[in-house]
Amino acid sequence: MQKSGNTILITGGGTGIGRGLAEAFHAQGNQVIIAGRRQEPLDEVTTANSGMKSYTLDVTSPTDIVAFAQKVTQEVPSLNVVIHNSGIMRPEELTAEPVDVQTAEMTIATNLLGPIRLTAALLPHLKQQAAATIMTVSSGLAFTPLALTPTYCATKAAIHSWSMSLRHQLRDTSVEVLELAPPYVQTELMGKHQAEDPNAMPLADFIAEVMQIIESGPTHGEILVQRVMHLRNSESSGRFWDEFERLNSMSH
Repeated sequence: MQKSGNTILITGGGTGIGRGLAEAFHAQGNQVIIAGRRQEPLDEVTTANSGMKSYTLDVTSPTDIVAFAQKVTQEVPSLNVVIHNSGIMRPEELTAEPVDVQTAEMTIATNLLGPIRLTAALLPHLKQQAAATIMTVSSGLAFTPLALTPTYCATKAAIHSWSMSLRHQLRDTSVEVLELAPPYVQTELMGKHQAEDPNAMPLADFIAEVMQIIESGPTHGEILVQRVMHLRNSESSGRFWDEFERLNSMSH
């Protein structure tokens, strides 16, 4: 992925990691388009970053995704990068009666079906570009799950697997596939307390390290900051069960 000169679409670009990436890429001279369900945070970001564009998009809606893809590629034909950053992470109590499947269904629709559908809608356009990038966002929890959020972790594991297959299938095209797997970062993904949690990686530090990795070239297409490596490599290092127990004892 080139450092500058791209036209980049970032879903979930109004807050957290999405906003951090949007502002970092914008500062490097890329044209950045952010998308999300709520217009207010999008307006806040575009007001603070002159030249940035925004669109409302519900990634859980198949019809909204198709209409959005048609509109954005017509209005911004230079689009050559999409970053699938929209996501939700909610606790689930699977021992409750009845089990709340609505949370699971919404998580799958947002975190997994959203990127799959949006990629399908944008891929014909991206393949026509001289150089294009699809970046998915998984999680360190794709590799060592947090039992408190079972469906979130499952969708991120699925995104990791899907990204590998997509990368292989597109290997002879102009479209590269990158996967960003964040650790626990100071955002409001699970509420305001997370943004102030000293155990979480500061957002600015995370974004800075991510941009360095992108510039130097990710190994095997995976963007991994040092803080996530113990989760990413827990199985290959023979420490999976130790990491799993450590992670899940902390959540109680």
